[in-house]
Amino acid sequence: MNHWLMKSEPESFSIDHLARAPRKTTCWDGVRNYQARNMLRDEVKRGDLAFFYHSNCELPGVVGIVEIVREGYPDHTAFDPEDHHFDPQSDPQNPRWFMVDVKLVRKFPRVVSLRELKEYAGNKLSGFRLLAKGNRLSVMPVSAAHWKFVNSISEAK
Repeated sequence: MNHWLMKSEPESFSIDHLARAPRKTTCWDGVRNYQARNMLRDEVKRGDLAFFYHSNCELPGVVGIVEIVREGYPDHTAFDPEDHHFDPQSDPQNPRWFMVDVKLVRKFPRVVSLRELKEYAGNKLSGFRLLAKGNRLSVMPVSAAHWKFVNSISEAK
């Protein structure tokens, strides 16, 4: 099993939106970065777990855990001119963008904030891709050690 971090802007789609979805499951659509797309298409597997991360908000941070319940498949929003993720150059016969389905495992009792994570950057979270300068990927791998550590501090405080 691999571990991931998946970012979403809570005004667009938050962990609470996921909690209210039927069966607490939905597609993770709208990824429009080739490196993140490649991970969704080629590396993210059913049964993998991911941190749900709220980005571009007042308190960015890890807010919970989701399970991948369907592996990468073409992102239908790219083909819909009415959708804000529409890509006129994406072809259903040769899809450019992919998505996965996720299911809520648990919401953390508190936000593990980006500021808090940065406090551990030189020690327990050394090499954590989220903390790399200039890293704006919406999907990224998380090492087993980083996964374990973030989970451990999610219950603290």
